[in-house]
Amino acid sequence: MPQNQRMPFTIPARWLLIPFVLQSLCMAVDELYFHRQRSLPRWERLGHPLDTLSVLLCFGWLFAVPPSAVSASVYVGLSLFSCLFVTKDEPLHLRLCSAGEHWVHALMFMLHPLVLLSAALLWPAWHGLTLSFIGAGGGARAFLLGNALLTLGFGLFQLLYWNLLWPSRLTKRAKSTTTSTTP
Repeated sequence: MPQNQRMPFTIPARWLLIPFVLQSLCMAVDELYFHRQRSLPRWERLGHPLDTLSVLLCFGWLFAVPPSAVSASVYVGLSLFSCLFVTKDEPLHLRLCSAGEHWVHALMFMLHPLVLLSAALLWPAWHGLTLSFIGAGGGARAFLLGNALLTLGFGLFQLLYWNLLWPSRLTKRAKSTTTSTTP
């Protein structure tokens, strides 16, 4: 490249993975610590898998449809819906959650649109295309698929654990407490 010509700015594709990693860490803290500190009401046990489904719909769109002006508009709509939908529980969380859990939720709400934006920037790679300002994204296809599969697994975990396994644990714990305290 001649000295008087500037190299165009490119975003290394690996930077686009950062929001996914941070969101996963926040989800792990929320799921594995805060949710176990309190009981999840039915609306929350069903609502959280629906939140995950809203993200999967966005990812599914990226896999199914190549980028175009129309498909990008649909993706923006799906993403806006998802970003708003995941906040649906916050008025109810006001009375249930600790300050720490609220803070983790705030982080997740900031990261949510960044995850969806990063996925959109990796979208062309899924369809064998490139964006001129995204550099060296050779593993983008594998990452997008792996992340979608992890998200699907997480949604299934949320649905099965909190709705089938957790209530049975509570029932067993209540029965063992009652039987141990009765003469």
